[in-house]
Amino acid sequence: MKLKLHHINLSTNNVAGMDHFYRDVLGLKTETEGLPVLEKKKGYDGDVAFVSDGHIQTHLAQKDLQVGFRTGHIVNPLDRGHIAYRTDDLAAFKAHLEEKGIAYSDWGETAVAGWQQIFFYDPDGNIIEVHEITR
Repeated sequence: MKLKLHHINLSTNNVAGMDHFYRDVLGLKTETEGLPVLEKKKGYDGDVAFVSDGHIQTHLAQKDLQVGFRTGHIVNPLDRGHIAYRTDDLAAFKAHLEEKGIAYSDWGETAVAGWQQIFFYDPDGNIIEVHEITR
C-alpha cells in the first residue's frame, strides 16, 4: 500500500489566469502526459488546466460548489482544492482508513475514467485524495 504524491488541485474561478500565473511566474510547464481523462458527463464539467514542474502535477480546476450534490458524494474536492496521492492498492488503503476510524467518500470513477478515487479530510479539514489507476 505505497503512497506517492501525484498532484495538488487548486480550485479557482479563473482557470486561465491561474494557468498564466503558474506558467509565467513560477515557470511551470503545461503538462501533456499522464493526464486524467475527465468524465465530463458524470457531474463535473468544469475547465481544468494542467501544469507541472516535471515531477508533480498541479491541476487548476474550475471551482464547483455544487458537484457534491450533483454526484451524491459527501466530500466535494472542487470546493477549495485538495492534495492527491497515488497508491498501488486502494482496497488496502480503504481498509487502513476504516481501521483508523477515518470516514471517506468513494468516488469510484465518477470524475476520472480509469482512476478509482476516494476523498477524506485531515484533522484541519483539508481534503485528501487517494487514487489507484485501474486501466
